[in-house]
Amino acid sequence: MLLALIAACEIAFWAILGAGLIARYLLRRRRLSTTLLVAVPLVDVVLLVATTADLARGATAGFAHGLAAAYLGVSVAFGPSLVRWADERVAHRFAGGPKPWRPPRYGRARARYEWREFGKAALAWAIACGLLGLAILLVGDAGRTEALAAWIGRLTIALAIWAVWPVSHTLWPSRPKAGASSDA
Repeated sequence: MLLALIAACEIAFWAILGAGLIARYLLRRRRLSTTLLVAVPLVDVVLLVATTADLARGATAGFAHGLAAAYLGVSVAFGPSLVRWADERVAHRFAGGPKPWRPPRYGRARARYEWREFGKAALAWAIACGLLGLAILLVGDAGRTEALAAWIGRLTIALAIWAVWPVSHTLWPSRPKAGASSDA
């Protein structure tokens, strides 16, 4: 059931975001758009409440409980930039806005970009691990929270792997091929 709720929350995130952007750029209803875009984080609140309630009822934490914490961390850390990303594209396509921003491809600018993205990933990791740790403490039964502890390990490994990108772009910055234009 919790896995279905996670999927529904992901769908709701994009549906509410899409509705907000349609209201803003196609219907020209700025107030409605703002209301819808402000409602996007409420999807996370629904998931947090449902997950907490499930554990409070005595459920043994499983894969879905850990996935919910990971989803919440990623949603909070990356949500604002995803909204900006979508807004830029819809504004460009339907409202004559400027071309959407593209990440730099080369040099120090690319390394800075990769470190910023890693910072978001680290924030997502901290939020998710904080939620997992809090759930472990609140449940207070190691037998019921083994899956949550395993998620902390998974997320830590994922963050360590993610660190390869900014480190590699810092130590070995990419350069444009001979004859190619530079967008650094």
